[in-house]
Amino acid sequence: MATDKTEKPLHELLSSTMVDLYVGPDSTHWILHEKLLCHYSPFFRQTFYNKNTKPSSSKSFGLPDMDDEPFELFVGWLYSRALRYPEEERAIGPLLDLYLMSEKFEINKLGEDVVETVRAFYHNNETYPGLRRVQYVYANTEEDSPMREMMVGSVARYLTLSETIPTHWEKALKKNGQLAVDIIRSIQEWHLESRSVPDARDVSADRGRGGGFSAVEEQGSKEGDSVMSSVKEEGEGDSEAPKENGNGVA
Repeated sequence: MATDKTEKPLHELLSSTMVDLYVGPDSTHWILHEKLLCHYSPFFRQTFYNKNTKPSSSKSFGLPDMDDEPFELFVGWLYSRALRYPEEERAIGPLLDLYLMSEKFEINKLGEDVVETVRAFYHNNETYPGLRRVQYVYANTEEDSPMREMMVGSVARYLTLSETIPTHWEKALKKNGQLAVDIIRSIQEWHLESRSVPDARDVSADRGRGGGFSAVEEQGSKEGDSVMSSVKEEGEGDSEAPKENGNGVA
């Protein structure tokens, strides 16, 4: 994403010139201040101004592939520079779409605000991003996406502190090798002290759980594949609640 321009007071950006945006399959009509929109978004500057920064003759633009709810969040942020805190997990979906908008519109600050809002929701509710959320982000972002990094880091912690790997996560990691690699990279960034990691080579040391991987998975199947009672079907959960491994870390 491009670098945001210098902050200006709102009243200086409320020009008399307006633009018409048509959003979604139903072409919901939004009328926004041109100067405000183009100040924050290189995408819209390119859309409404030519190379000499002179106004374009066209003051309308269609965004048929975008949904109304996240675009409404965008408009709210544009005029207030603030996002509503999500009251429930369902609200994370539109926020993820808003993050994708921030990348398309090239607005760094908006993307940062969305990441921090999503991060705060999971932290404050002591839950983690569910598989469906992570898969959606992976399918629509690049490798260095801050939202992807935040989510994969959260999942790394969730899986590391869990007693077992839930079945839907196990299947996903087997299919998506990049996700598995990214989780290992995230754990490496913790810079753990070697003495805090069990050493399977040392016969005199505690090398972790006994019985092999199959025993761990058998235990997990007896306890239930999901760590969250509200997860209805395998892989359908939007968030994961922690089931710790006895270390007392939430």
